[in-house]
Amino acid sequence: MICRLVVWNVDLTLVDVTKVTRAALADAFGAVAGRPLIRLPQLAGRSESEIFFEALADNGVDVRADEKAERLLEPFCAELASAMQARREELPRQGKRLPGAAEAAAAVAERGNAVQTVLTGNSKPNAMLKLRAFDLDRFIDFDIGGYGCEAYPKGTLLTVARQRAAGKHQASFAEGATVYVADSPRDVDAAKIAGVASLAVASGRASAAELRDAGADAVLPDLTDTTRVVALITELTDRR
Repeated sequence: MICRLVVWNVDLTLVDVTKVTRAALADAFGAVAGRPLIRLPQLAGRSESEIFFEALADNGVDVRADEKAERLLEPFCAELASAMQARREELPRQGKRLPGAAEAAAAVAERGNAVQTVLTGNSKPNAMLKLRAFDLDRFIDFDIGGYGCEAYPKGTLLTVARQRAAGKHQASFAEGATVYVADSPRDVDAAKIAGVASLAVASGRASAAELRDAGADAVLPDLTDTTRVVALITELTDRR
């Protein structure tokens, strides 16, 4: 019987494709904004829409007069998806699957009582592309995930993902039966807002101490200890 929902972040939690992502962002920004991307915003824990709006401001694009930023977001997301698709062969060459990611996702799947999805700053096509490049997509139900070009903050998207999971799988996924596995303090904050558990992994830009200070329910240095990962997921989702 399905009884828990495991929600994974993508970048710097499961995979590291930062170099390819930055190049695709530069291409998409240039195509939509009509000028080169000189200053790249901080990526950790941010959605594609947040990155785009900050990049507009940081790179001197005046969008105040006619609300141009909102009108440019959809074209930007489309251009970014195209730019990532054009670089799909570069993902496994210039990026990597993070240690323990496949083993952890497989171990959760083997237990048979959990649904796995993603909550990510990526759009759905980009999340699928990145995970497919490293054979991680087979563990993920992308239909119920939360994505970076949706009009919700991350905390709200966690609740939306729970609702989507309940509707598709005809099962109740309470706050206490859901865990968000991610790598940034912003992700920990999102879990708090949604009322779900956070398992923070210090595989990104934040240290274990910073993740603890942010209030993560549990912190791991990485995903290499599969037994410990599964034990923590089980413990954190048995709070019903």
